[in-house]
Amino acid sequence: MQPVTSAPLTTAHQLLRTVCDPEIPVLTIADLGILRDVRWHESDGTLEVVITPTYSGCPAMNAIEVNIRAALQEGGFDQVRVTTVLSPAWTTDWLSAEGREKLRIYGIAPPADGSMDKKALLGERRALICPHCGSENTEMISQFGSTACKALFRCIDCLEPFDYFKCH
Repeated sequence: MQPVTSAPLTTAHQLLRTVCDPEIPVLTIADLGILRDVRWHESDGTLEVVITPTYSGCPAMNAIEVNIRAALQEGGFDQVRVTTVLSPAWTTDWLSAEGREKLRIYGIAPPADGSMDKKALLGERRALICPHCGSENTEMISQFGSTACKALFRCIDCLEPFDYFKCH
């Protein structure tokens, strides 16, 4: 293991930019906005990483914590503490612009701006853009997609199914 440099926070941020979401591997934890803070505790040489889950029951959080520890320990940080905070609750508004574009390219419709979709309460359908062909002629197949944070849609024009990253 290499020793921690004189700029541990810079090094830690570089290493953390390599940690991807296990359910959507094109997104890093920074893209998702779940990486909340990185703190260097010089007194005891501990690096603390603060994360917020996309929702409180997210099964990927354990794998993310393991991957955070592995990336940092491989980068020379021997003492790593991962702290999970639930408040304020994560929102899709925290997704980076780069992350939204990565989702689209990957074939997942990114969440619309704004964290809540109130159209469903009024019986109105959400107009989503198909990540495959760009059509707005889409329909929801199921409120539940391949993971709990996604819904399943289909493009009526190109007939391709696609996930939609739900707004929270």
